[in-house]
Amino acid sequence: MDISKFADECADQVAKLMAVSAITAPKTKGENFVEVCILQGSELIQLAESMDAYGKRTSKKNFDRDAGNVRRSNAVVLIGLKDASFSGLDCGACGFDTCAEMTSAQKSRSEFVGPICALRILDMGIALGSAVKTASLMNVDNRIMYRIGAVAREMGLVDWDFIMGIPLSITGKSIYFDR
Repeated sequence: MDISKFADECADQVAKLMAVSAITAPKTKGENFVEVCILQGSELIQLAESMDAYGKRTSKKNFDRDAGNVRRSNAVVLIGLKDASFSGLDCGACGFDTCAEMTSAQKSRSEFVGPICALRILDMGIALGSAVKTASLMNVDNRIMYRIGAVAREMGLVDWDFIMGIPLSITGKSIYFDR
């Protein structure tokens, strides 16, 4: 049996189940702004190369380390928010007193677009937790990584506002443990 082909096929199935978990996770007011995308094969190599380059260009730490993890992964699941409207609850958790103040604030355009309603970010967090729980139940090693999301956005792999990446690895020892 070709274990690498088998691992890639299993990672594909687990990534799809993770997408289901993220999509069906509870959301504020039942409104969904969570997006999911699965990367495999040559897309992983392109992502890893772009992560290396981004780290060098910006002098930001550990992009090379995480790129090495991506390069050795069987798949990456991207989970993010796109065009997430404010919740309308005026809770202040975003740092503004009202939702109207938050939405009228100038948008940041660095690695991610903000400000974003804190409750929508919480929705994304619940989706991430649901997805990694699914991977864990299937005994697939994984780790949530912000650096993957920042570079996936810069590369134009997705046009979302805020993104995290979850690489998946099926090996005898977790590649995400000794980093």
